[in-house]
Amino acid sequence: MKQGIHPEYNKCKVVCTSCGNEFETGSTKKEIKVDTCSNCHPFYTGRQRFAAAQGRIEKFNKKFGMKKED
Repeated sequence: MKQGIHPEYNKCKVVCTSCGNEFETGSTKKEIKVDTCSNCHPFYTGRQRFAAAQGRIEKFNKKFGMKKED
């Protein structure tokens, strides 16, 4: 590894702008701001809506002639 060409790697504070959650990680930056973190993202919190996806699937199948096999 060459000396003097690599950026300095430090502990970094990550701040979520949606919920205010803060945690530490490693980065070349001092602070990182994110819009959504695992604390407030619907996929990780279990508040994801599957009903809307079900309607889109049925609409696709109806439009393109795909039918359920019984």
